[in-house]
Amino acid sequence: MSTEVDNPFFARLWTAMSGHETEAMRRLRSDNLAGLRGRVLEVGAGTGTNFAHYPPTVTEVVAVEPERRLAAHSRNAAAHAPVPVTVSTESVEQFGAAEPFDAVVCSLVLCSVDDPQAVLRQLFSTLRPGGELRYLEHIAGTGARAVLQRFADATVWPRMLGNCHTHRDTEAAITAAGFRVEDTRREWMFPAWAQLPVAELALGRAVRP
Repeated sequence: MSTEVDNPFFARLWTAMSGHETEAMRRLRSDNLAGLRGRVLEVGAGTGTNFAHYPPTVTEVVAVEPERRLAAHSRNAAAHAPVPVTVSTESVEQFGAAEPFDAVVCSLVLCSVDDPQAVLRQLFSTLRPGGELRYLEHIAGTGARAVLQRFADATVWPRMLGNCHTHRDTEAAITAAGFRVEDTRREWMFPAWAQLPVAELALGRAVRP
């Protein structure tokens, strides 16, 4: 069942932003996907910017992107990907897997789902035992940045940026869903002094026991 999303403003904005990603961001995408094997579910594929970074040990990628304009860009990217990629316009909340995946990839998406805990429990169920969750996500800051994030989340930021909420404790939610975080690090996408709510990211690997 298709559950397409129609968000033309965000689709145009994200298409422009993803078309001008920095080398640092491309490196983080590559790091997030390094070493993956087998069948992979990618959640919130956007314009397909991850696709070029999948290693040849991946046998199949099923990518879900409910925003129809972004999904069209993803399909174009899939045609040039080094591994087989299928793009679906189902939302992750509606997605059902006929067989378990070896890995799930979340890149800048857990900030935008309505109920991240429910989504993470669902992703947990789609993985085989020992399967991996690879994530590259915004994280809640502290001090002045936390104040800025809470203000942004309560005002225009989610409405302008596809429901993005910057002050979420995503790694705590991952653990609460049953995953075991085995590797994680922090990366600054902008200088630490820059007062931007999305300046810091978490890059990590979690496992379904």
